[in-house]
Amino acid sequence: MSGQIMYQALKPATPPAQRVQFILGEDLGDDKHESHPLFSEMEELCVDGEDMEWKETARWIKFEEDVEEGGNRWSKPHVATLSLHSLFELRSLLLNGSVILDMEAASIEQIVDLVVDSMVSNNRLESSKEEIVKNALLKKHRHQHQRQKHGLPFIRSLHEIGKNHSTAKKHVQGFTTWLTLRDPAKGILSRIAVYLQCDFLSVLPNNYVNEHVSLEDHVFHEQSSAKSQDLGKFLNVPGQGQERALRLLKSSSNVSISRVNSGTDLMNDWPQHNLSFMRKIPPGAEASNILVGEVEFLDKPLSAFIRLNQAHILGDLTEVPVPTRFLFLLLVPTSSNLGYHEIGRAMATLMSDEVFHEVAYRAKKTSHLLAGVDEFLDAVTVLPPGEWDPAIRIEPPAAIPSQDVRKRPPEKVPEEVDEEEEEQKLREESGLSRTGYLFGGLRNDLKRKAPWYWSDFKDALSSQCIASWIFLYFACLSPIITFGGLLAEATGNNMAAMESLVSGFVSGMGYGFFSGQPLTILGSTGPVLVFESIVFDVCTKIGWDYLSFRFWIGTWIAVILLVLVAIDASALVCYITRFTEENFATLIALIFIYKQMNGTLVGSGCSHPPYAPDIFLMSVLLFLGTFLISVILKDFKTALFFPTKFRQFISDFAVIIAIISMTFLDMWSNIPTPKLQVPHEFKPTLPNRGWVVHPFSHNPIYSILVALPPALLGTILIFMDQQITSVIINRKEYKLKKGCGYHLDLFVLSGLIQLCSVMGLPWFVAATVLSINHVNSLKLESECAAPGEKPQFLGVREQRYSLAVILCFLFSQVIFSVTHILIFLTIGLSVFLTPMLGHIPMPVLFGVFLYMGVASLKGLQFFDRILIMFMPSKYQPDYMFLRQVPIKKVHLFTIIQLTCLICLWVIKSFSATSILFPLMLVVMIGIRKSLDLIFTRRELKILDDVMPEMTKRHQMLKDQE
Repeated sequence: MSGQIMYQALKPATPPAQRVQFILGEDLGDDKHESHPLFSEMEELCVDGEDMEWKETARWIKFEEDVEEGGNRWSKPHVATLSLHSLFELRSLLLNGSVILDMEAASIEQIVDLVVDSMVSNNRLESSKEEIVKNALLKKHRHQHQRQKHGLPFIRSLHEIGKNHSTAKKHVQGFTTWLTLRDPAKGILSRIAVYLQCDFLSVLPNNYVNEHVSLEDHVFHEQSSAKSQDLGKFLNVPGQGQERALRLLKSSSNVSISRVNSGTDLMNDWPQHNLSFMRKIPPGAEASNILVGEVEFLDKPLSAFIRLNQAHILGDLTEVPVPTRFLFLLLVPTSSNLGYHEIGRAMATLMSDEVFHEVAYRAKKTSHLLAGVDEFLDAVTVLPPGEWDPAIRIEPPAAIPSQDVRKRPPEKVPEEVDEEEEEQKLREESGLSRTGYLFGGLRNDLKRKAPWYWSDFKDALSSQCIASWIFLYFACLSPIITFGGLLAEATGNNMAAMESLVSGFVSGMGYGFFSGQPLTILGSTGPVLVFESIVFDVCTKIGWDYLSFRFWIGTWIAVILLVLVAIDASALVCYITRFTEENFATLIALIFIYKQMNGTLVGSGCSHPPYAPDIFLMSVLLFLGTFLISVILKDFKTALFFPTKFRQFISDFAVIIAIISMTFLDMWSNIPTPKLQVPHEFKPTLPNRGWVVHPFSHNPIYSILVALPPALLGTILIFMDQQITSVIINRKEYKLKKGCGYHLDLFVLSGLIQLCSVMGLPWFVAATVLSINHVNSLKLESECAAPGEKPQFLGVREQRYSLAVILCFLFSQVIFSVTHILIFLTIGLSVFLTPMLGHIPMPVLFGVFLYMGVASLKGLQFFDRILIMFMPSKYQPDYMFLRQVPIKKVHLFTIIQLTCLICLWVIKSFSATSILFPLMLVVMIGIRKSLDLIFTRRELKILDDVMPEMTKRHQMLKDQE
């Protein structure tokens, strides 16, 4: 326990955290001590008879990977678990061993010479053992990838070869041709540099550089590569150019390669780097090498911590061609009880720690390093030996907490923040606050969205947008046609499938180009269908022309919506909290699921003979097959097979693959399952009507005023449907960066309703399930750079356009298309795609809708709380709201919300009451407000959102004035 005793005796009075924060807060004054991402590699000295070599045993980028000796392979990345004793021993070695900061050396031999000379001069090593130690430290390095005959799987090998070839060839091709003409040997070397993706000079052996590379060659190379400064981006150190590589390689002392690798053959001088692993190394990374081992010729441990003044590639010291900045050397006698392996792991783990590795870059003396170790010791968590097996490897966590708290000094205790004031600021940023002047919210939306308009098109350059477009095309097409069929029955064929397709085209295109939130998808809704049927029945009874009367209803709705935009009525959306949002979203998702199940079980041929065999069975197989393939392939990105990009591609196109595969299965079976029916001709359903509606026809003039009361009801329907869906899409959880556009959306919608009224088309408003699936299909996750690192949700690809076709022929022509816009553009063109669409079975589309309904439930806290009600406490997930709110209060809140959901379901299930559905959503807001009497403000903030208080709000507005 000598390490612990010394630690307690020499530990300074100032807390380690404060010393580290002071070190990190100092002004560097130069770029040499700027921290870089670190790759750490540990090698152990292995003795086989008289032969010795350094063998790689572990490596770190973020998590530890060990060499499995029995399986001769790398282990899975895991969280490094250290013994506390090894950390204390490491601290003792740093305190009593050699620490050399900012060493001026460019080769491994120079480093060894300087380190050993320092040990001799400080009486840490006898001069008689100087050469023996040097020879041991300069032994050959053997890495794990060199021990495997087949270092890469077949698929990944092809992927890496293509990637390496395509990214490096264009940078050095001209220089290679020129160099080959001057000297064939140089041409060969340059082509090797192409494969290594590094600078030509950095792969030359030292003697070849000194003998053959002239200053003229170097100058020409600088000029010819002026446009390829990113060449070797993984190798170059910021602030250093090609001249440093030339100086490094021409150094007379840089003979480490020839010492390590004996022989005179030019090709034998190349370090055999692991190029396939380079893609895991972040750009600009540097290396820290840990060399540990035991030898017979020492009688006491030797240790040294070295930081180079400039990072250099030290031959084959590292398995990847990354410049080395740090080295830790530890040699112990065979009779010592010092666990050199665990100490080496402790050192490498410290270097992979975000805080200590910054301290290591900035340290000016040994005490700074010790402060970093002490701070690390204060932050570690100790597991009791009787309750945990150290042999068990801990899986990397899904999310790693930020370490900024350890780097920054604690802030002064802030004054108590007024939650209502904070909420009001967030509402103002979202455009959900009254501006006090006409169309103020609309103007703010335009100012907020205008700077992002061009990026909405540029951000669509991704194959993910192709998948989103095709998926949502089929997701939108079938409901539009189905809705058209129901509308035909409700309106006497005044509006049917053709009018619905045209409305989808007109509304979708207009909304996609000009809306504030193009992630919202427009579609048909049940309450609007009921509203249309009531209006048609009234017109039939009194003998009025339906489309003309509807024209004035639509005009009044457009005018009222414009008035609502003018007075910033969308600010009332702030009263729609998670309680109402999730009730609405859950209800729509459940209805979606129910209708698709019912559509598969009850087909058009069930009511009359003759009955065809096997249609029902085949329909069920297609329905379930489409759903299961979509679910399984959507989660394929987290599978263990195939490279990352391939898994991501399969995940993006999961639904499209399901549709195509099940359609081909249906065609192969030759069973007459029900197919998607698309209109064949582009013309109105009724032959006696045109595409422009007469304002009166034979209706009286006072029908203009009679249309006002139903227009008020229609406005409530449209406003509530539109704004609740917009609130769901604009959730904080989606991390949208381009802002909201509630007022702009309503303004665009009013114009579209007027246009549809003039043309006699159905009114489309925001469709909840379609919009949620649009967002889900465009979610962005971080690329997993470090082994074991879990992808993090970054946000949503906010755009209007999508990359549709990429033609990579001779001139690399690119054609751009649409997600939101292209979805409805192709819907409008669906009339001309009838021969192809007629082969798609309806059960396949029902399976897609079932997947959409289930997918939209994912991530809803309400749905999670319903599941928790049926779980024993010990099996409940570790949700944050369960930590902060008593479980009885959680269940009570869930039961109230579930009761409201059931009431909404009952009201929407009957046509006589379904038109009251939007009004019931207003009632939901009142019920949520009454929950203030049952739950505390803190509990409601955790389980829901804080509703604004009108008295405080008015007082704040007065204070601002």
